[in-house]
Amino acid sequence: MFTGIDHIVVAVQDLETAIREFGAAGFTVVRGGRHNIGTHNALIAFADGSYIELIAFLTPIPAHPWYRALERGGGLVDFCMRTTDLGRDAEVMRRAGASIGDAAAMTRDRPDGYRLVWKLAIPQAPMNGQLPFLIEDQTPRDERVPRERSHPNGAIGIARVTLAVENPGTTSAAYARVLGRPGAPANRTDLDAFGVRFTIGENEIELVAPKSSSGPIRDWIDSRGASPFAARLLLTGGAGTSESRLLERARLTFA
Repeated sequence: MFTGIDHIVVAVQDLETAIREFGAAGFTVVRGGRHNIGTHNALIAFADGSYIELIAFLTPIPAHPWYRALERGGGLVDFCMRTTDLGRDAEVMRRAGASIGDAAAMTRDRPDGYRLVWKLAIPQAPMNGQLPFLIEDQTPRDERVPRERSHPNGAIGIARVTLAVENPGTTSAAYARVLGRPGAPANRTDLDAFGVRFTIGENEIELVAPKSSSGPIRDWIDSRGASPFAARLLLTGGAGTSESRLLERARLTFA
């Protein structure tokens, strides 16, 4: 079963620039290392166990959906869900009509030389970006997620991920199958959108579709396709950040 958001993915053009900018915005950013697929990352880990992955490509990979999203502006491009059983949840999602690839091995070599190993099951088009990819650690998760989880700006976790979709009913079927319950109605008048919301652990996943032929969600789908639209971060005990342009570019807001 899904237990909560593992992490969200923010694609950036240059990793060192992103590290400096997010650090200046009050986040504690930890260099993550290099993946076996030609990318490298830095991580912003939170007290709730989730994290933001800042990821950049070392060489162009035009076939990768995150690279294609980066060419259209980058920012928030995907999200990963924690699960108690990757194989079972992937199969349940397939039975609900979602196309998901078999679990594939991944590695990341941290700057200290430690090699992390895990498996990923990734939704295929057209559902990639609307459904989470799933992760199963082979090395301990505490080695994958930085232990530095406090931030000068007071960020403590991920409250919500909002996904722009054409049909919330179709997309929500896979979530409902895994969770064993339907979602609750979500009416986002601020986005001229409606849809379905699921509470999963301490997080929310919101699937919203445009109500009309214009508006933020309609414009997003027309330009970027059905995909993650925004994420909302939890904030406590801090002053927040004045780096609004940075957060807007990454499509992150503070609760």
